[in-house]
Amino acid sequence: MLKEYGYIRVGAIVNEIHLCDPIWNALEIIRNLKIAEEKGVEIVTTPELSLTGYTAQDMFLNDDLYQGVLKAIEMLKEYSKNSSLVFIVGAPIKVFHSLYNCALSFYKGSIIGITPKTYIPNYNEFYEARWFKSANDLKVNEINLFGENVKISNMLCYQCDNYDVCYAIDICEDLWVANTPSNFTSLNGATIIFNLSSSNETIGKVSYRRKLVSMQAAKTLSAYVYASSGISESTSDILFSGHALIAEPDGTMVENERFKFESNMIFQDVDIQKIKNDRVKQNSYAKMDFGITFPKTYFSLTTHKNELLRVYNKKPFLSHTKEGLEEILNIQSYALAKRVKHLGNSKMVIGISGGADSTLAFLITMRVCNILNLDKKNVIAITMPGFGTSGRTYKNSKTLIQSYGADFREISIKDACIQHFKDIDHKDGVFDITYENTQARERTQILFDVANQEGGIVVGTGDLSELALGWATYNGDHMSNYGINCSIPKTLVTTLIRHIKDSEEGIIKKTLEDILATPISPELLPLDENGNIKQETEKNVGPYILNDFFLYHFLRYGAPMKKIYFLALNTFKDEFTKEEIKATLILFVKRFFTQQFKRNCVPDGIKVGSVAVSPRGDLRMSSDTYYKLYLDEVEKL
Repeated sequence: MLKEYGYIRVGAIVNEIHLCDPIWNALEIIRNLKIAEEKGVEIVTTPELSLTGYTAQDMFLNDDLYQGVLKAIEMLKEYSKNSSLVFIVGAPIKVFHSLYNCALSFYKGSIIGITPKTYIPNYNEFYEARWFKSANDLKVNEINLFGENVKISNMLCYQCDNYDVCYAIDICEDLWVANTPSNFTSLNGATIIFNLSSSNETIGKVSYRRKLVSMQAAKTLSAYVYASSGISESTSDILFSGHALIAEPDGTMVENERFKFESNMIFQDVDIQKIKNDRVKQNSYAKMDFGITFPKTYFSLTTHKNELLRVYNKKPFLSHTKEGLEEILNIQSYALAKRVKHLGNSKMVIGISGGADSTLAFLITMRVCNILNLDKKNVIAITMPGFGTSGRTYKNSKTLIQSYGADFREISIKDACIQHFKDIDHKDGVFDITYENTQARERTQILFDVANQEGGIVVGTGDLSELALGWATYNGDHMSNYGINCSIPKTLVTTLIRHIKDSEEGIIKKTLEDILATPISPELLPLDENGNIKQETEKNVGPYILNDFFLYHFLRYGAPMKKIYFLALNTFKDEFTKEEIKATLILFVKRFFTQQFKRNCVPDGIKVGSVAVSPRGDLRMSSDTYYKLYLDEVEKL
């Protein structure tokens, strides 16, 4: 089932070992393989030299031990006949008169390939060159093992012939060098790299190891599955913690609890489709062509009906740290500061509605004043009451502006709009799109005219979610001199305001709290009989938390509609029904494609995250794109 959406379940086993007891170790590996299979794992690895133990030392040269290794390999081959797993085991293998530190891949009664270690450490506590040769010393690319010819290469890629997945193998030190084998095998199609390791623990090494694994996943645009030897190894001089990690290019990482005597494992549903889409998108990746084709071996995968293991962030645009939120605010603030400084410290003109978007933009202008050492009166903040302005938002706007010391101005748009309605013969009591857009354009005209008077620029307040859905009046709030929120989605706008609020106090903190509690609305339609906001945006476009989720996966990873729907069902199963998710996705598709004409002429604005819709940067799309294909996919769900 998960393969339909581009996933494969991979795992890393840290098996307890009896040093120099291959048969016992094979039985323990088999016990863990059975557990992995019950969990729906499809490809799994064990640590380096997991059949003997890494610390066997001169016993590697003992023939009795090697014969035990061969018997253990036969046991694993026999077990694999009735297993659906592809599993990787570390063992010493003789080729002619030399011993190699190898990873053997087993599937359906065969050894489908052998990857020998390339870089043999021989420094400090490591002295592997005493026993093992480097893969670079191999003179053959195939050996006969138990009557079958098996490919052997440090650059061997393992290609699944019934599913679009390919893996390759690094062994321990291979990861710690500049010329890592997976730098090359990933370019030859490997989307998963398994690393069989024996990395001992010293102070600070665990953090370095995490960074190394995460960086290799990011560099190669691959999933990186890492399994290291555990504490059942010899502790004569060094200690192994049994560290296991599964990292993906986007920074996602799962890991086990280290320092456990008993065997343990981790597993994860790796998104191969996302990885492959990223490789296509990042075209510099494809240009890293070394003109070499590496050997491949082939296998098939058994279909599993797995439920999705991984949990996706409901708000994928969000940073979960204060430092991350401050970084976003700094990017916005310094971008606007650069523009203001370039124009000779021009004034900043901004319309304040009492809603979240204009509040965030206003707070950014206050930061710009601090950065450039400008008087707060350099910000001309205008509230423009209209037919749908509530007492609540009006009060919050005025309080916010005056509390920060900006130049507060109030200009009603009612009379100007009434005159305009007369000029175009718009009937009283007709609350249509003309009624709404007239107000938005009148406000924009005021802002630009005041900016002309004051020698300033209009700071735009519209956010990424509104641009994606086209929820903006063309040549109204759609337009500004600089769009400070243009790559900040609605779900992040409120988080940033909340972050700023937490460092404020008194009336400012109270006002920001009330702004955050106010329903999202353009306030363009008359209020209800009690003077409350009647027009709520999410009733028109659907919940922003869903729309932002759709937008992220659609633009960032090129996910198909079927997969976006699948991810939303899993992520929001406790909040929305299938029908609500589908209805919102249909609306998202319609609005996203039909509103491109607005995005094709947006003003300058700063990119903050990995998703933006500027036609000068991230999204080059025709306004005439047909979207029936996408809509049909959603309708069929």
